[in-house]
Amino acid sequence: MSLKVLAFAGSLRKGSYNKLALRNAVELKPANMAIEIFDLAPLPLYNEDLREKGFPPVVEELREKIRRADALLIVTPEYNYSIPGVLKNAIDWASRPPDQPFNDKPAAIMGASGGILGSARAQYDLRRSCVFLNMHVINKPEVMIAQAHTKFDPAGRLTDETARKLIAELLLNLAAWARRLGASA
Repeated sequence: MSLKVLAFAGSLRKGSYNKLALRNAVELKPANMAIEIFDLAPLPLYNEDLREKGFPPVVEELREKIRRADALLIVTPEYNYSIPGVLKNAIDWASRPPDQPFNDKPAAIMGASGGILGSARAQYDLRRSCVFLNMHVINKPEVMIAQAHTKFDPAGRLTDETARKLIAELLLNLAAWARRLGASA
């Protein structure tokens, strides 16, 4: 039985390096893992007045997919030294009571950016939110694809062999971590 991983990238741009990194992660995943990608673009901006009327269907879908997943893979760019609004918006929607689905969920974080730190600050900020949500984020390896504009070929293949190895290791560690924390797969 495959470990079910729900993955999403915190970028809306069609040619996003983070979406490309996620696509490469799907290619590099272990054989016993299934990765489903969720597109954050259809999520409305969080509004408590809207939530009080009931979660929009796309938010319910996201919450249910998080709930059913054995683990999460979150891929984040870095905007202004932090996580992008798109990703924060998704987390804010999905984490509302009742029964916020991030609780006790194993997770892995990776990211790409055009800068020399490869989304490091965004990843650290994301980890703070994960602590509050009681997610269990694996620590190693850290996958921070720096100067991403130089790391992908025109077809979107990640050409940096070190980054490819780190992503493959991250996914192996996520699978082991999820099983250690009680995932059924």
